[in-house]
Amino acid sequence: MDLELTDDQELFRETTAKFIERTCPVSTVREWAEKEPAGYPHAWWRQGAELGWTSLLVSEDDGGGSVSGHGLLDLTLVAEVMGHWVSPGPLLPTNVVAAAVSEFATESQKERYLPGLLSGETIATWCLAEPRRSGLPDGVTLTAARRGDGFVLSGRKAPAEAAAEAGFFVVAALVDGAVTQFLVEADTPGVSVVAAEGIDLVRRFATVSFDNVVLGPEAVLGEVGGAAPQIERLFELAVALQCASMVGVTDRVLAFTLAYSFDRYSFGRPLASYQALKHRFADMKLWTEACLGTSAAAARAVDSRSEKAFELVSVAKSYIGDKAPVILQDCVQLHGGIGVTWDHDLHLYIRRVVQDRSLFGTPYDHRERIAQGLGLEDVHGH
Repeated sequence: MDLELTDDQELFRETTAKFIERTCPVSTVREWAEKEPAGYPHAWWRQGAELGWTSLLVSEDDGGGSVSGHGLLDLTLVAEVMGHWVSPGPLLPTNVVAAAVSEFATESQKERYLPGLLSGETIATWCLAEPRRSGLPDGVTLTAARRGDGFVLSGRKAPAEAAAEAGFFVVAALVDGAVTQFLVEADTPGVSVVAAEGIDLVRRFATVSFDNVVLGPEAVLGEVGGAAPQIERLFELAVALQCASMVGVTDRVLAFTLAYSFDRYSFGRPLASYQALKHRFADMKLWTEACLGTSAAAARAVDSRSEKAFELVSVAKSYIGDKAPVILQDCVQLHGGIGVTWDHDLHLYIRRVVQDRSLFGTPYDHRERIAQGLGLEDVHGH
């Protein structure tokens, strides 16, 4: 992501890349899509946890730790590599939850939930998005009514990644009109998970329903009614990781499309030799580098807790969400007929990017979010 990485970061990225290339090339991704209910074997995820994939957003005092001292920047390296290989696994939801528990939970909550997340034994997901809502922090409508010193959750969350495999959820809900987050275990009475259809072959999503779910005060994450700053922080982490994955996809697809254009001959010449295609590749390279730059800027801002993080994550998601699908569709065209077949890997990458484009807000949603942050009332999609 950055032009300059530390030696430790380079080693970490190289180790991650070699592990994924060896254990989960794209041919294995296709195989797991058909054979693995979760889209991946849990033993594989535990190996990833041993490499540090689940600990980078957790403080050292809580058993985590980063490679460079900048946990999110280290984690975006993993997200990029996983984008390169359209890898499965709950990297984003599990890390967002791990960050939430490490930063906002009580000591007893940390003792209960963090060890399983760090070891890879436990999967967790963040239940923010709701049906027919934008997926932005201000879209919460699920309610938690007070009952004595506890609460009763009622409503639905969707789409929730890896919800069917999750041992517990971090759930955003309204208490007396103010947003609060709860730690809800998957086997709590009244909680149900229904798998949803998705276009990504190996990432699984579901609808999580809460039918009068009774929770005690010990389930509250942080303060009642005080979760708005928590949610903004977690949202920025999620979008930064999502953008890193999308640029990983885009960079990889452009690279193998360029290689194909030198190998494929038309009228006795490589496709890459035609001037019109050179112009097209130049445009795509420019857009890809801009995607990398905006993603890196967003990650740095979120990692440093800059006051610009709110704006920069939405700039990145808006730009990358618009440009990445266009670049990939151009790559399909440059492959010709083989690019639209099931046998070619292009569609796996397009599926990943198109789905990510809509999760945690569309480019339009993020442009509106930027405009609202600037105090503009009517943006008309601009």
